[in-house]
This record gives sequence, structure tokens and C-alpha cells, in this order.
Amino acid sequence: MSDNNIKNIMDSVMDKLRAMVNADTIIGTPVVAGNSTIIPVSKLSYGLATGATEMPKDDKKGVIGGGGAGVSISPIAFIAITGDNVKLLPLYSDVSAVERAIAMTPEMIEKIRDIFKNR
Repeated sequence: MSDNNIKNIMDSVMDKLRAMVNADTIIGTPVVAGNSTIIPVSKLSYGLATGATEMPKDDKKGVIGGGGAGVSISPIAFIAITGDNVKLLPLYSDVSAVERAIAMTPEMIEKIRDIFKNR
């Protein structure tokens, strides 16, 4: 089987996936309301599959193959900014440990900043 043909299939699938997804998909466009800014945050999941095989075709060997990808985008939170106050507002209460750590980051940065201001 030609490695080049498999590479072409993989490249084609990855190009299609790149066309569907970019950084703006995860961190959305900020919305300004008065003195507050709201930024939507989404979770992106994707799957990728490809396969190929050699099959006889008119007395010649040919490669038959295909590939596909799927993308799931789910809103998970909003970043709310008012003046110097930044908060992550999760949409769901059943967030993972990583998502909880991310949610705590703005408050931790604020506490660290206060510690260094007092020195």
C-alpha cells in the first residue's frame, strides 16, 4: 500500500478539520455591555478516523480509502470583566477539577497581586 496515498487521505481530513475549527471557536467574540465585557468560552471535542486498503482494480492494485472527522462545540462558561475584576462563570455545576482550577485562576492572580503590593 502506498504510504503517499494514506498521507494524502490524512492531509485532506486534517485540512477539513482545520477549516472547521479556529481559536475564535473556543474563546468567543467579547460582548461589551456598559462597563462590563463578557467573553464566551466553549469546549471543543473532535474525533478523527481514516483507513485505506489495497484492492485489485482492473488488473492493477489500487488503494481504496477514506476518512472523516467530527466536531462538537459546547458552551461551558463566560469570562466576565468589570473594571479590574475578572471572573469565570461556569454554566454547569458539575465541572471537572481542571475547569475548577481555571475558574479559580483570576481570583488567585488577584490574591497574589495583593500579597506583592503589601511588600
